[in-house]
Amino acid sequence: MPALALELEVARRIARQAGDILLQVYATDFSVTDKAGGAGPVTLADERANAFIVGELRKAFPGDGVVAEENEDASDAKRFERCWYVDPLDGTQEFVNRNGEFAIHIGLAVEGRAALGVVYRAVGDVLYSGVVGEQGYVEDPQGRRALRVSDVADPASLRLVVSRSHRSKTTDAVVKRLGITRETESGSVGLKCGLLAEARCDLYVHVSDKSYRWDNCAPEAVIRSAGGVLTDLAGVPYRYDGSELQNHRGLLACNAAAFDQVLPVASQVAREAGLLK
Repeated sequence: MPALALELEVARRIARQAGDILLQVYATDFSVTDKAGGAGPVTLADERANAFIVGELRKAFPGDGVVAEENEDASDAKRFERCWYVDPLDGTQEFVNRNGEFAIHIGLAVEGRAALGVVYRAVGDVLYSGVVGEQGYVEDPQGRRALRVSDVADPASLRLVVSRSHRSKTTDAVVKRLGITRETESGSVGLKCGLLAEARCDLYVHVSDKSYRWDNCAPEAVIRSAGGVLTDLAGVPYRYDGSELQNHRGLLACNAAAFDQVLPVASQVAREAGLLK
């Protein structure tokens, strides 16, 4: 049996069930409130899915820690060798805008490293899943396919996926310096990484500290299971050991072929933006 096969099966089931919870709220005239400190919008869907996923993970794996976006206590990350990172609704703004580009993230970190990830887009029934070191897959109504990033190495030929709701001037700087001419807009970190894992895009750069480990644990496992790379903007893999939760040094997701050429440019832009010293 492949490593983490049970964990992957359970995470896939929970993600699909949580997707039904999101769609139930999505079909209603739901209200939106703002999180304290300007941390973005939150809805009943975030809260219900969060409670369900956390409860199911604790039942299935009582010896594991769980860190979730809508839970205030994140101490499990420091106390457990295995810790699940949950974003019950990545892309709440997309949910509010009703464009379908939101996803559920369920990731497992082992000894501080991303090990397993499930990213589920409930609208359209698209599920990405992967275990680091093994072949990842995408499932949708057309069937099940192996994930594999592209092998495009020329920076100017890269297809960039950018945020639909949070496009920044720093992204423009990366685009200009690399000579990129092709872009795709998408909500959700997980869905952007899914496009890379399917070789429909080649690069995602987030030159901002406005993301957290639950945003990227599951996507990192998925993209790595497809042969890609996800690091901070200095090229350092993120740790999931509770030492920090906020991604202070941004995100860089790329195919392996272009990573070494993209990294110096992304790092320089990050330094100019004050994210890297």
